[in-house]
Amino acid sequence: MTEYHNKNVIVVGAGRSGIGLARYFAARGAVVTLSDRRSREQLPDLAPLAGEGVGFDLGGHNEALFSRADLIALSPGVPPEVPAIAAAAARGVPVLGEIEIAWRELPQPLVAITGTNGKSTVTTVMGDAFRAWGRQTFVGGNLGTPLIEAVGTPWDWLVVELSSFQLETIERFRPRWAVLLNITEDHLDRYPDMAGYQAAKARLFENQTAADRAVLNADDPRVLAAAAGTPARRILFSSSRELAEGMSLAGSELVWRWAGREERFAADELRIRGQHNLENVMAALIPPLVEGCPPAVAWAAACAFAGLPHRMELVADINGVRWYDDSKGTNVGSVVKSLAGLEAPVTLIAGGKDKHGDLSPLAAPIAAKVANLVLIGEAAPRMAEAFNGLTAIHRAGSMAEAVAAAAALTPAGGTVLLSPGCSSFDMFKSFEERGRIFAAAVRALPGAGEGNHGS
Repeated sequence: MTEYHNKNVIVVGAGRSGIGLARYFAARGAVVTLSDRRSREQLPDLAPLAGEGVGFDLGGHNEALFSRADLIALSPGVPPEVPAIAAAAARGVPVLGEIEIAWRELPQPLVAITGTNGKSTVTTVMGDAFRAWGRQTFVGGNLGTPLIEAVGTPWDWLVVELSSFQLETIERFRPRWAVLLNITEDHLDRYPDMAGYQAAKARLFENQTAADRAVLNADDPRVLAAAAGTPARRILFSSSRELAEGMSLAGSELVWRWAGREERFAADELRIRGQHNLENVMAALIPPLVEGCPPAVAWAAACAFAGLPHRMELVADINGVRWYDDSKGTNVGSVVKSLAGLEAPVTLIAGGKDKHGDLSPLAAPIAAKVANLVLIGEAAPRMAEAFNGLTAIHRAGSMAEAVAAAAALTPAGGTVLLSPGCSSFDMFKSFEERGRIFAAAVRALPGAGEGNHGS
């Protein structure tokens, strides 16, 4: 018998996390209903669940059904403000997110990583370091594998990427390590203002105690403000100044100072490039090093990392033009960092579902480096207005049109960068699909089949 036996549980959201939650509760004897706005025809992967005792509420959310629930379990990204959820919560029905539910079943030490940009890289590099040290390590969360799928395996460590959406629905969640990388404007289509977004990120620390640790970007005032009240031991990283304790950049070396010891690592040994990736590596190394991972082992894991798909991924070099897929660049701050690592002239393909963020931080890098701006998606009119007069602006109705335009506009020695600054959901199912369609269009260009593809 479990605490969920015979309980009426509604799981909201039929993505991978929702399916994982439905299976989790069904295996523990709950009466499970999986609810989603989409129709059965739009969700072909649900058939096996019916044989596992899961019921369905599809094509909308039945408020009467929700009001009778003993628990509502939310997939990441499902807003608690959905009317059926909000009405049930007002009647006293508990509403918990997948992260909270999973954490309560996981006794292992957990590292939680959040921030506007760099989360996936930090999570992956950190997981690689723990694994290289010989520790059985779960790596997932917002990155890919839902945390609920970690339950029941004897892990040594859990390294988990968290979004602000996932942090909205925690209650007692308490990571041993809380890592906050940066806070720049994002998701203002979800939050009323930057204060709301920052507050969601700050929830990472709300249950920590003096026995826990917080890794913080010393160069980001919003990060320091978000963590101001934490009783956890603070460990800083900085790329702008040397720190007496923590991880910092000194010339071409990363310098780690802790417990009276100093280690130095040559930054040019890393395969990933850019100032932002130096910051990512610094953050990723701190928890393994403090926990006892030998510095040489942690550094070798960082140096072996070649980057993640759709994050400044070189797709091809065609007739002297390098094509980069940065489809994961879904906010303005991410595009700024990606452009910082490139030389002019750049053709930038941008646009998508508008998050209504401030576009002004992009003005200077576009004026300095972008010779042609090719805009797609619903945000294209607002972006065209914001950058009018800074560069040549072109419009495209599809990714194939955008790639064809970029090929015609970009001279040898130039770069084409897909870094949309927007989410993908106006034209694509995900940023991954957007990146794959971009790469396929690039590889279909004349001259692309001559052995000059990127890795």
